[in-house]
Amino acid sequence: MSRGVWVRFILVLGLLAGCALLAINVKPNLGLDLRGGAQFVFEAEGTEQTPATAENVDKTLQVLRGRVDALGVAESTLVRQGENRILVELPGVTNDEEAQEAEDRIGTTAKLTIHEVIATAEPDAEPSKNKNLVLPSDQGDTLEVGPTVIQGEEITGASAVQREQSVDWVVAIDFDGKGGDTWADITGTAACNPSGDPKRRIAIVLDGEIISSPEVNTGVGCDVGIRGGSTDITGSYTPTEAKDLAALIQGGALPLELTAISDRLVGPSLGEEAIDASIEAGIIGLLLTGLFIVVVYRLVGLMATIALGSYALLAYAMLVGLGSTLTLPGLAGFVLAIGMAIDANVLVFERAREEYAAYPSAGLRRALAVGFNKAWTAIIDSNVTTLLAAGLLFFLGSGPIKGFGVTLSIGVVASMVSALIIARVLCDLAVANKPVNRKPAISGLGDIGKVRTWLDRKDPDIMSSRRTWLGVSAVALVIAVTGIATQGLNLGVEFTGGRQLDYSVSESVTIEQARTAVADAGFPEAVVQTADTADFTVRTGEISNEEEQRIEDELAAVGGEVTKVDDQQIGASLGEELRNNALIAFGVAFLAQLLYLAIRFKWTFGVSAVVAMAHDVVLVVGLFAWLHKPIDGIFLAAAMTIVGLSVNDTVVVFDRVRERWYGSKPEDDFRTLANKAAVETIPRTVNTGLGSMFILAALAVLGGDSLQDFAIALLVGLIVGTYSSIFMATPLLTYMQEKWPLSRVKKEKVERTPEDSGAVV
Repeated sequence: MSRGVWVRFILVLGLLAGCALLAINVKPNLGLDLRGGAQFVFEAEGTEQTPATAENVDKTLQVLRGRVDALGVAESTLVRQGENRILVELPGVTNDEEAQEAEDRIGTTAKLTIHEVIATAEPDAEPSKNKNLVLPSDQGDTLEVGPTVIQGEEITGASAVQREQSVDWVVAIDFDGKGGDTWADITGTAACNPSGDPKRRIAIVLDGEIISSPEVNTGVGCDVGIRGGSTDITGSYTPTEAKDLAALIQGGALPLELTAISDRLVGPSLGEEAIDASIEAGIIGLLLTGLFIVVVYRLVGLMATIALGSYALLAYAMLVGLGSTLTLPGLAGFVLAIGMAIDANVLVFERAREEYAAYPSAGLRRALAVGFNKAWTAIIDSNVTTLLAAGLLFFLGSGPIKGFGVTLSIGVVASMVSALIIARVLCDLAVANKPVNRKPAISGLGDIGKVRTWLDRKDPDIMSSRRTWLGVSAVALVIAVTGIATQGLNLGVEFTGGRQLDYSVSESVTIEQARTAVADAGFPEAVVQTADTADFTVRTGEISNEEEQRIEDELAAVGGEVTKVDDQQIGASLGEELRNNALIAFGVAFLAQLLYLAIRFKWTFGVSAVVAMAHDVVLVVGLFAWLHKPIDGIFLAAAMTIVGLSVNDTVVVFDRVRERWYGSKPEDDFRTLANKAAVETIPRTVNTGLGSMFILAALAVLGGDSLQDFAIALLVGLIVGTYSSIFMATPLLTYMQEKWPLSRVKKEKVERTPEDSGAVV
């Protein structure tokens, strides 16, 4: 066994030890569904210029959303209640002191203006001109400042930074074009005054208070000013103060002034039983997956299973290290990424089996090394396309969708480390033993497997029936679209809004009993939480008064006398802008996948893959329409994941098609080679699919209502994606190849030798 293998093994142990320390010492941020948090209700107060209409309240809500994001609060919920109220839920805020601080930071009006300084003044002095102001400054004196010259909306960004060679924190401000020009003008005018003159200062005012009044630097020339469209607010700021100020400035002025009328702490939206059931489902799914991999790939399968265990540690350490918020859908995202790790290992093992069958005398270690090298491009391509989808979820999504994008990204990165580094080291150690080399069947790489042997013997010609397969897909699409058109989509409360009802009961009732009562009333998908201002808060879709009475009656059956403490209409937490962003995310995902595959393969490959992706998503949406399953934020996360699953399968097949084509003879037919490639990848597809299905099936059966629909969507997406990669994307590619053929010559960069000067002799 080589020294290099042992060195890599020790490095892997060091990595896992570091992750274990991080996991033990850093507490995770838990979402509203797992831990609960603070809930605020703000009432918007309008003016003659800006009335408190639903439209203006929605604009204010968007500013608040940016402000909450700037404060680093992930997985938050913000919705409009009725005409002029805004509901804000923040996870992890579990005591009154934290709640009050968060309320103050979120609801501050934060009107920022910039003024020229006229002179120093006495504290009780009157302004010398009508629009001037006399204000106390941050430096302890009192200044008379002129009218506003730069408004807050002319500021495009603000961030807390430490400049090079400085330990002080400053707030860096960026202006738009007009604001930048004005800043250059007023700092140029101020620079014409001598040092120490108050007129050389500029006043930055936040909510009627001078927060900074710096003197223009002596290096700034008279009438030249500070140009470049940016500046720093200086002061003796702590890191927290600088970040809070930057968040307020970044959030901008609220269109409407807000008054906090309610604040309370709420319990988790999921019960302990649901959480425990979901964790149990994940563990069972992992055990079944590990057992399946060991049965199929024996010794190297055992090493891969151990690497999967390290994946869980890696992913968790990355999550807590980055300060991400952990939610139940996020947990599902991690479990799903295990499928990606399995896929990478299966690709490597299948390639290694082929190599050992071709060159048994070269040994198992060489076969394994070649397997990793040959599977590398397919692994990278499939994971990059999934990361593209996850990145779009993060940048264009909100709330649980954004959080799912983060956890899926972390999971994919962790799965690649697990599969390509840890599993490789462990497998290398396993096959380096002499007893294993004497009996290669123990390793799991000694033969190509029963599925591949059967396929090689039967040699099915899938592409000969390509028109039939495409016809089946077309019929399925028609059925799905018909369901969407005739049945409609059962949009969840995130899209439609609904009612939030607060109840108190006269007898002691557990939260689980309350959830059961609400479900018995006909609303199993309602969110039921504890609260410190009422016994229970129930959030559901649009319901009539008669339906609301049913909820009261069921609660009365278990809790005695029921008092309705509050009843509010709530808006859609995924408002029009966020819904549009979700649709944009899908469109951009398709374009990004198309562009990436066009660069890595050819545009015909990209088009075929994107059409297959769209086919898979439409079929799952159509199935949910026919079954009247809810389309909510979690479903959107599932749909985006299906995009990743679909392209993952297709890329593996296309990678083998490309390899076969570049290594073919002039007389070889593309359709025949594509058929051969599709057949060769079926063992990988079957084994990866079964491995992932164990996890998803466990989540669907045991994960409770919270994850059941999510798991069903992914199960259907996995099955449909597996079908479409072989029976739709590949046949479609063969048709496109006939019209727009891929060259047989692989484009490679030719490097000039040192002796080659490039001169022509």
